[in-house]
Amino acid sequence: MGKTREAVPAAHTKLNQWFATAICGNDILSSIFYVAGIATVYAGAYAPFVLAFIALVLFFYKFVYTEVVEALPTNGGAYNCLLNATSKNLAALAGTITILSYVATSVISGESAMQYLYSILHTPIIPLTIAVLGFFGLLVISGIKDSAKVALAIFSFHVFVLIVFVLLGAWYFIHGGHSYFAQNFTASIPLVKRVGGILPALFFGFAASLLGVSGYESSANFVEEQDRGVFRKTLRNMLIVVAIFNPLIALLAQNALPFDALLKSQDFLLSNVARVVAGTWFQYVVVIDAVLVLCGAVLTGFVGVSGLVYRMTTDGCFPSGFGKINKNGSYPYIVITFFLLCTSILLLTHGNLLSLAGVYTIAFLCVMTLFAFGNLLMRETRKDLKRTYHAPLIFVVLAFLATTAGILGNIEISPQNVHYFLTYFIPSILVVFSIIYLDVVLQALARLTSSVPFVSTYFTRLYDKINDRGQFVVFINNTSRLFKILEYINKNEIGRHIFLIHCNSGDDKEYKEKYKEMEEMIPALQKSGVFPDFNLQIIRKNKPFGPKVIDEVAQELHIQKNRILIGSIHKEHPFDYDQLGGVRIIF
Repeated sequence: MGKTREAVPAAHTKLNQWFATAICGNDILSSIFYVAGIATVYAGAYAPFVLAFIALVLFFYKFVYTEVVEALPTNGGAYNCLLNATSKNLAALAGTITILSYVATSVISGESAMQYLYSILHTPIIPLTIAVLGFFGLLVISGIKDSAKVALAIFSFHVFVLIVFVLLGAWYFIHGGHSYFAQNFTASIPLVKRVGGILPALFFGFAASLLGVSGYESSANFVEEQDRGVFRKTLRNMLIVVAIFNPLIALLAQNALPFDALLKSQDFLLSNVARVVAGTWFQYVVVIDAVLVLCGAVLTGFVGVSGLVYRMTTDGCFPSGFGKINKNGSYPYIVITFFLLCTSILLLTHGNLLSLAGVYTIAFLCVMTLFAFGNLLMRETRKDLKRTYHAPLIFVVLAFLATTAGILGNIEISPQNVHYFLTYFIPSILVVFSIIYLDVVLQALARLTSSVPFVSTYFTRLYDKINDRGQFVVFINNTSRLFKILEYINKNEIGRHIFLIHCNSGDDKEYKEKYKEMEEMIPALQKSGVFPDFNLQIIRKNKPFGPKVIDEVAQELHIQKNRILIGSIHKEHPFDYDQLGGVRIIF
């Protein structure tokens, strides 16, 4: 696929916990403006309990993400997890769903912010939404550090407003404001009966309100931009703010407004509650905060998708030109393409985001579920992989079951969601797989055009060209896994030039015997015709395996590190995976 980097940018400062928390925190905390209303629609006065339970699910996912991302601290989230735990196809599936989730969250957040602004200024919604998308796209192109400063300012103001909101709501409750708690529980009885009882009401409220934790997965997609040890802190910080604010504000809303008013104002619930507990002035403050933090969620979409798509590009899932880096360490082609995609979808829907809401619901929950699934897979396929933390198995299983139930619940609520999701997902995954299987596509085109010789010859030459340019390096200690390694490359990658690197790991006699065995096996393997197109070459390195020899091989062979394939980093290794520069674990 060729090199994706034209120039290596100057080293840039990595994000501390507050900058990193702000980027993903704006996404997850923006949900406060709609999740209390969603929970109330399905669970009535039990909405605070639903949101508290969702915080518990997030608690389980904190352990799931910590184990996987600290073991494999490279950008990509669920994509990176599955790429290193199983096949590239499943990883590409997760990556495509994550991209759709980012598109949906960016467009919905931007459009929702402009809806809030329209409620007080009557400004045009779609043109300003496009302007917001363009502004944050330019901000990300200018450098992640600058965009992180903006995110931190927005996040800090939002947390301040929420604290004031809680204090004013508590003051209203304590000092004589009319309380609707008892009335709302009574008014919820018909709603609960209509869905079949308290348990179904809680279930549907839980499923619909899981969107309130969207954004939790974002930190994993730009972990390489974070200082060491920061990722775990971002998970903790996001869990704390969600566990405190979401149930508490839903509780204050139940106290301040009657049930009918809660249902009527579900899309702007905090605005109405703010007016009741403190007056019009605070309502305006909340609206301004909503506009800012929802715009901050747009920024999260751009930052998260940049890290993910760059990683997928270097792995051959997108055209190599996407991976070009500017002097600020950003990826302008990815950002511009993402902006155009978001804008086109906004225009095609004419601001009617029902279809995108369906995409958002299914995509986000699938991403979370696939991450838990990836954790379970790693326990079987990468048992020896060095980890800084081991999540309790029961927490991983509960996390997986919770979001799986959420997917099923949302499908039950609105089966049309699946249709909307597939409308966008199928074309997207076809594009990704056409790049991954470009060699197969070219061979098929050559056969289909065999009656037109010059066209068929063109496709054949293009096929030969991409295979000749495709090179991979495999660090291998003995021949026991050689067949599986070559089978993996044959199924997952384009390129047939394979360099087998054999490092001296200690005992010189044992090392020579293993090397000799490999030298004898490779000619026999090539003559067997099992992998007829492979060009295998052994390189002997009289030094132990580690970051230094990986750097040396990458420079000597002019190969990107994501095309270097290795076995699991074991506990006895004196280095961690992140020190190896993004190599791929395949056994």
